[in-house]
Amino acid sequence: MPLPFHKMHANGDDFVIVDARKMANPVTSALARRMGDRNRGIGFNQLAVVLDCDDADARLEFWNADGSTLDVCGSATRGAADRLMRESNATSIGLRTSRGLLTCERMSTGVISVSMGEPRFGWLDIPLTRELATAALPLAGDPAACNMGNPHCTYFVEDLAAVDVATIGPATETDPLFPLRTNVHFVQIIDRTRIRLRIWERWGGIPLGSGSCCCGAVVNGIRRGLLNHSVEVECDGGTVTVEWDGVGPVVLIGPVESVFSGIITDTQLQAV
Repeated sequence: MPLPFHKMHANGDDFVIVDARKMANPVTSALARRMGDRNRGIGFNQLAVVLDCDDADARLEFWNADGSTLDVCGSATRGAADRLMRESNATSIGLRTSRGLLTCERMSTGVISVSMGEPRFGWLDIPLTRELATAALPLAGDPAACNMGNPHCTYFVEDLAAVDVATIGPATETDPLFPLRTNVHFVQIIDRTRIRLRIWERWGGIPLGSGSCCCGAVVNGIRRGLLNHSVEVECDGGTVTVEWDGVGPVVLIGPVESVFSGIITDTQLQAV
């Protein structure tokens, strides 16, 4: 049967939502790759599949454009929450993910808040290939690492414009220290409440933004004592707010927008 989808973005970080409630999950690695192809498919940074769930409003399953899975995507979670809250005329919703139960709310300004869970810092949690202190890794530039449902590595730099993201990013992503690869962030601190961020996304290149990367970058900055507990993060595509008290869950706050809706035809599905 034809499969409806919704294309959305969060400050230019684009994603697709497929609502598979009340049906067998139709998304496979091959279909995710086909949908994620920007020349022959829809194109996205991530895909979120909305599924039925017994202990939450819905369950989300996430895919990268190359057909691999990931535990969480902050941007697509906000998009799914936005759609489901509009559907139920609610201002809050609980979404089950591999990361755990994420609580989402619509703020008075219309932006979406997601409680992204607690960060993890153990070397096995990142994961790393050997036991190391993750607040300062033995790589050039002394980056910090954490896990927000996916691995993150953060460099703090004086001049972001001088950083060759396209060279350093993939080199760090594929460093043997990271057996599952890693997202890579480059942070220029404006003041204790504002940072400028550029990203090399694991498997994906340079995006305009990334919710989980914004969270990872702020968490590592707070660990270093460089940032306050509420930080505005300016990415290439726009600004989000990340809040973390240093102990509990990280909260991501930002806008989402619908782009278009469509249908994947039977012919396209059968070609997978």
